[in-house]
Amino acid sequence: MSADVAQVATNTHVQTLEVLEVIAETADAVSVILAVPDSLVRKFRYLPGQFLTVRVPDGADGSVARCYSLSSSPHLDDNLVVTVKRVPGGYASNWICDNLRAGDRLTVLSPSGKFVPRSLHQDMLLVGAGSGATPLLSIAKSVLIGGTATIYFFYANRSHDDVIFGSEIEEILMEFPDRFTVFHSLDDREGVPTVDGLAHAFRPFRTFDVYLCGPDQFMETARDAMQQVKISPEKIHTEIFQSLTGDPFADIVIPPFEDGTDAAEVIVELGGETHTLVWPREVALLDVLLSKGFDAPYSCREGACSACACTLRSGEVRMRKNDTLVDADLAAGLTLACQAVPVSDRVEIGFDQ
Repeated sequence: MSADVAQVATNTHVQTLEVLEVIAETADAVSVILAVPDSLVRKFRYLPGQFLTVRVPDGADGSVARCYSLSSSPHLDDNLVVTVKRVPGGYASNWICDNLRAGDRLTVLSPSGKFVPRSLHQDMLLVGAGSGATPLLSIAKSVLIGGTATIYFFYANRSHDDVIFGSEIEEILMEFPDRFTVFHSLDDREGVPTVDGLAHAFRPFRTFDVYLCGPDQFMETARDAMQQVKISPEKIHTEIFQSLTGDPFADIVIPPFEDGTDAAEVIVELGGETHTLVWPREVALLDVLLSKGFDAPYSCREGACSACACTLRSGEVRMRKNDTLVDADLAAGLTLACQAVPVSDRVEIGFDQ
């Protein structure tokens, strides 16, 4: 590539889908059902626990991007379903809850995210609060239909009226009484969850894989409780969303760089194939892959969503920014392709999906 000419790549992850239905789950939460035409089925294959990045109009020409988890299951549902809870003062969530109707069209990116079960056959402790139940419901349905594991679901809300998916959870309980157990924790009944209270609830499930999603304070309390009962950090998986500041829907401008100039060698396994590439020192790995025409996974491109997470198998890299990978992820060798630049002269990277 020329050293002084940037390359522009079309963002092939951007698609527009029709809204089939908007379902009021509670007074402050809706589920949006999106139709996937046959021509786009391949692009919208997803794993339980993943999310969609959604473009919400803002003014005459502007827009904002937000990530919303899929509550549907690839093992059960033909259509995509994202569930959105109204956030006080949150422009995007309020716009969706107040304005979106059947027949509208919504611009989204292909499904992304690493908050997915390692196995559908490993017993799981699902811990969620509020709309944090959204990816957990997708995981639960997928495990119960496509796997053999037992699930214990701890679900915290302010009151009974705030319980999203209440009737659906009851239906699942009736269908899988021997493999699915739910405990509803309601603030107006038991009080706000405490470390000691959660530790008591989690203690019988210390050997289970844990999937945790919810407001920051709740997740911090839950993690402290898990530490108290000595749940291994390697078993704990968390979903963390950050507000996106850029435009992940725009065409991609790849910074100019010249092959072989102050560069490392990177061996990348992607889509079942292995490629050896030149990796300039100051160019993010994702930009290198996109410049070569590879369909690498990504969403926000700003270190906030983990869609481009990959595994460092050998060598050393550094991330310019990381708002989503936690200590357990880093210990497992994960890095963000959109933020990683090489430190060592030779690096080996693998994309698991």
